[in-house]
Amino acid sequence: MAKKSPLILVTNDDGVFSPGIRTLVEEMLPLGTVLVVAPDKPQSAMGHAITIHNFLRLAPVDLVPGAEAYSCNGTPVDCVKLAIYKLLDGAKPDLLVSGVNHGANISINVLYSGTMSAAVEGAMEGIPSIGFSLMDHSIEADMEHVRPVIRSVTANVLDHGMEFGYCLNVNIPRKEHGPLIGMRVCRQARANWEDEFETRKDPTGKEYHWMKGEFRSDDHGQDTDVWAVQNGYVSIVPTQFDMTAHHAIATLNTWDHVLG
Repeated sequence: MAKKSPLILVTNDDGVFSPGIRTLVEEMLPLGTVLVVAPDKPQSAMGHAITIHNFLRLAPVDLVPGAEAYSCNGTPVDCVKLAIYKLLDGAKPDLLVSGVNHGANISINVLYSGTMSAAVEGAMEGIPSIGFSLMDHSIEADMEHVRPVIRSVTANVLDHGMEFGYCLNVNIPRKEHGPLIGMRVCRQARANWEDEFETRKDPTGKEYHWMKGEFRSDDHGQDTDVWAVQNGYVSIVPTQFDMTAHHAIATLNTWDHVLG
């Protein structure tokens, strides 16, 4: 009996017409049946936001021949939910891929990322899910060296499957960094953004604040995603949605929990 062609859901946070998602769709088409649902405009840094106080709409779009594609006026997570519960009537895709994001999603950035939140949503639904990010914000970024990474990681997931409870966060150095050395399975580096707000004035003279900041990591371990991408490797971080600090439970249970 012939093996059933996998159903692959593709989404992103840069918008349905971004070059990154086109690259991802093109690489998915030889692997199975492709359904695309992605935001109608950039939704970067939306995290796991969902729309509950506004309407949601889907509109068919022409994206890549051979792929059924829709734009959505909501967030990346909205796109995943609508794809599953409206377009697929509750059926689950065999694979969800999100990206290719224009910009890094290493370390703490994963909490803010719409790209990765879409992958996390897929994982929460029990779907093997992968988020791909290229560490180049340019809309004209060269994606050719990204394609073999997509093919390799996706083939492994389709061949081996994934346990429930996590998705993959894949970050790829920009082409100008030099040839890719290989891929490394990593942990998320401990890092943070040092936020800064610049106060400006709009054309009417009213003040507004523009968020800036600098990414800093004092985690110099060679098993981190930051080290990997800085040294020419593709980083692959298994990312879970269980945010329980399990190591703290024993300590907290020593506290005197008294009511009143």
